[in-house]
Amino acid sequence: MQQTISPTHDHVRGEHGLHVWLRRVSLLAIVAGLLLLMSVLPMQEVGQRLGDWVEGLGVWGPAVFVVIYIAATVLMIPGSALTLVAGAVFGLWIGTVVVSLGSTMGAALTFLIARYLARDRVAGMVKTYPVFHAIDGALGRGGWKVVALLRLSPVIPFNVQNYLYGLSAIRFWPAVLASWVAMLPGTFLFVYLGYAGREAAGAVQGGGAGSTGKAVLLGIGLAATLAVTLYVTRLSARAVRSYTQAPELIEESDMTKDAQGQKKRPGKWGVIVMAGIAVVVLSAGAYARMNPQCIQGFLASLAGPPAVTLAEAYDEPAGDEADVFDHHVFDALLSRHVDADGWVDYKAMADDPAPLDAYIVSLADAPFDRFGRDEKLAYLINGYNAFTLRLILDHYPVESIKDIPGAKRWDAVRWELAAGVSGGTSGNGVYSLSQIEHELIRPKFVEPRVHFALVCAAYSCPKLRNQAYVGERLEEQLADQTAYTHGHARWFRFDQAGDTVYLTALYKWYGSDFEAVADGVLDYVAGHVPALRTAMDSGSEPEVRWLDYDWKLNDVHNAP
Repeated sequence: MQQTISPTHDHVRGEHGLHVWLRRVSLLAIVAGLLLLMSVLPMQEVGQRLGDWVEGLGVWGPAVFVVIYIAATVLMIPGSALTLVAGAVFGLWIGTVVVSLGSTMGAALTFLIARYLARDRVAGMVKTYPVFHAIDGALGRGGWKVVALLRLSPVIPFNVQNYLYGLSAIRFWPAVLASWVAMLPGTFLFVYLGYAGREAAGAVQGGGAGSTGKAVLLGIGLAATLAVTLYVTRLSARAVRSYTQAPELIEESDMTKDAQGQKKRPGKWGVIVMAGIAVVVLSAGAYARMNPQCIQGFLASLAGPPAVTLAEAYDEPAGDEADVFDHHVFDALLSRHVDADGWVDYKAMADDPAPLDAYIVSLADAPFDRFGRDEKLAYLINGYNAFTLRLILDHYPVESIKDIPGAKRWDAVRWELAAGVSGGTSGNGVYSLSQIEHELIRPKFVEPRVHFALVCAAYSCPKLRNQAYVGERLEEQLADQTAYTHGHARWFRFDQAGDTVYLTALYKWYGSDFEAVADGVLDYVAGHVPALRTAMDSGSEPEVRWLDYDWKLNDVHNAP
């Protein structure tokens, strides 16, 4: 007897097919948008910094990431972002192993929580998924095979599945082992996406035919991985339906009718939401790709200090041609309000800000182009430090310079320097603190010791000298600052017995500056620490660990 399909059923089936195609198109649009964003974002720099952090943890790096992934799984935090990060930081194969361990161990832990510790609470939670009754019956019928199919298909969210299995009759080890194997394709896809995004971004930014070819090959690999994963997902979804739609396992009212007995449309609002997300992500990626300059500030904050090439831009004027700037007002202010260890009495300074303001005004009238090389550098260092003090006073009391809104902090273009100062992107003599450091100082002086002289008003910054820098004594002052930094545990420690060097993060952030004048960061440090030099000359290769950076204000009231 020929089956007659009602118009209503035919309409629902057609609508369901449309929803499936919309979901697929939306997924492709989301992936395309993410790839466009990754081509603009400094994925290499961000990945490198994350990699440096992991490397700083030594053998514990991957273990720490696994623990973070387990915690996210238990807390039902989507792990997609973490999986992408793993691909960017650890690479394709190690990233896959790390995520696979974290997701599997997290799934095992949630299984045990649901079965033994929070059964009633979890049972109440999964009631929001009517399909659970069908899945529960299918698990009793198919066991680990159903677990594997569900892990491969999007029928139930990953984090919900973890708790659901603890409520079912399936045993622990079959559920865990089936989950581990079946989650590998999706894990590999997202790890590959993170890895390919970082590599492709580096290739595009690096330029050249070889780089373009590498980006194309990575794209082809990603497309193939995505296609295989989607195909496997589609097959597994069909198989899940064959288990759950048997008459003895599920009633029509459980899956296709709402509480009022009306037919439910298959995923209408979910498709709409997914399509909306796809439009937003794709639009954002396209806009960022066409207008990369609009997000340069954001990119800079992600990438950290920009890399520059150190070079000497100034000569020493001969004889009577050189002028000297009068820093005595700033010198007196520092002597009065800063102690020998660099702790600042901001309250006293705030009660009498006139000297600081007068000095800042005088900076704009300096004959900069008539200064010698050292006088120029002393002028810029003092200017940077004076502006930082004024910034703190503008917002005092604060616990940390980071409590000041970002737009008003290092990137605020408000500090006026002499007309003779050249360089930088401002072009009008008014600069941000970031521009002074990264555009006016670092690329114009082969002098990495400035990182021990520029003070950002934090506990872990170098100490603020209680005297102004002056051109005629600049070498002596910078040498003293460098020696002080390497003589205090806030910035440097050498555990000779453990063959470990603990360094301020300044060496991590500005490593290329120090490498410009030495054979690596450790070689530079050893030039200021005789014990380290002796150990390295004897064949030692100390492990480098980074000291935590404390942003607490360098206020005298915070002094230890």
